[in-house]
Amino acid sequence: MDLKKTIAELTEVSGASGNEAPAAELAMNMLKKYCPDAAIINGNVVGRFGDFRSGLPSFVLDAHIDQIGMIVTNITADGFIKVGNLGGIDRRLLPAQPVIIHGKKDISGVICSVPPHLSSGDSKVLSFDEVAIDTGMTKAELEKIVSLGDTVTFDVKCRTLLGSRITSGALDDRCGAASILYALELLQGQATAYNVTVIFSAQEELGERGAKIGAYELDPDIAIAVDVSFAYSLSEDENKCGYLGKGPMIGISPSLDRELSDELINTAKKSDIPYQTEVMNGLTSTNADQYSVSRCGARTCTVSIPLRNMHTPAEVIDIRDVELTARLLAEFIKEGN
Repeated sequence: MDLKKTIAELTEVSGASGNEAPAAELAMNMLKKYCPDAAIINGNVVGRFGDFRSGLPSFVLDAHIDQIGMIVTNITADGFIKVGNLGGIDRRLLPAQPVIIHGKKDISGVICSVPPHLSSGDSKVLSFDEVAIDTGMTKAELEKIVSLGDTVTFDVKCRTLLGSRITSGALDDRCGAASILYALELLQGQATAYNVTVIFSAQEELGERGAKIGAYELDPDIAIAVDVSFAYSLSEDENKCGYLGKGPMIGISPSLDRELSDELINTAKKSDIPYQTEVMNGLTSTNADQYSVSRCGARTCTVSIPLRNMHTPAEVIDIRDVELTARLLAEFIKEGN
């Protein structure tokens, strides 16, 4: 697998929460190479890996396929598009951002920005009530293409930085999906200790909604949510962050299964895979929170890829961390506990 190409393709397709179909279709087609029965079920992409064998524990690998975005709430008389947020967008960076409005066809726009010459000079973070998108079209022209409720995403491409780092939008959590696909690549033709199901879940950014129904339907014994977490950058609290290039972050939390966390750590050590720990004092704010309490509960853990600039159009990861995450998942699935 060309991991960098896979990540780029996944991040450049649209899939704002509630309108994940384009991203889900692409992910499903990628997953079919390893899970021929892969299908979109209630918005989630679900596929079974290999032959299911009687007596083996059921194991779910989850990564969410949606991304942060916006939703069209109004078209003003003078032709500006008003929007609300889908997920926790960093509002500090909104002015002058290029965007794509996904209407009857995709059209380009730019979020309006007041020039510093015409402002008081004081920095101000826009509220979403103040956000407007300029497309250059009139209200009448827009209404032929754009409907209320259409989604909007940032117009950004995947770009290479120095070394093995890349920047893109939607790396949260398309890089998690890529790591699962790469883990399946590593597992091809090998015996596994579990019956493995993959789910690329919808609407995580709106409250883990896809994982909630997926967890109920699949009812696994063990679940791992593969997501992203904070990578240290200048002036941040190092105690709350991991580091780019130093491997996956294995979750430890009272809401997770501590034995499973320890088993993942032991697998990393035995396989000589660099890893980091991520200690949380409550819920994880990932899909793991759904699997751990669905039905009678599953043994659940998080494995996160370090990421800078979360919930912005310029998220940054190190591809090596995606590869190491895949290796950890593959080794754990082969060995079992």
